[in-house]
Amino acid sequence: MDIGHRLQTIRLERGLSQRELANRAGLTNGTISLIEQNKTSPSVASLKRLLDAIPMSIAEFFATLEDSERPKYFYTAEEFTEVAPQTGHAPLSLRQLGNASSHTLQMLDEKYPAGADTGPDLMTHAGEEAGIVVGGEIEITVADQIRVLKTGEGYLFDSRQPHRFRNIGTETCRIISACTPPTF
Repeated sequence: MDIGHRLQTIRLERGLSQRELANRAGLTNGTISLIEQNKTSPSVASLKRLLDAIPMSIAEFFATLEDSERPKYFYTAEEFTEVAPQTGHAPLSLRQLGNASSHTLQMLDEKYPAGADTGPDLMTHAGEEAGIVVGGEIEITVADQIRVLKTGEGYLFDSRQPHRFRNIGTETCRIISACTPPTF
């Protein structure tokens, strides 16, 4: 997906200038311009801040159209939607199952290469999220608690708590997670 073009289209549809969006998100309008020109990619946390300023969830931003005449129940791996901007030396992957904006649950297949994280800023959004580490290990910060989870371990927390995910290990970490409602 062309994140820059999609952001610009939504910003213009909402009648926002780059400066106004930047002020709402706590970023510079130069940063907004660079993102819209695809000269830089925001971290997951920065994209979340931008979309919160619109307001729009990441699920809505990356929504895929599904055939509304017939319900879709099954998805191939190729039909998942990548909802993480690919930035940095170790880009993380957040692959969403289906169109979360049409459901009350958001499911993600998350991959964090060694050194990957959601960004230096802690994220917040309405809802609850849970996940199980199915490979590797991940450091998760929730509010004032930090924990390294290994394969087979999991988490469950109120997403309004500031949180961050960071792979401090040497191998890729994979998590299967859910968020309800799909506000991420």
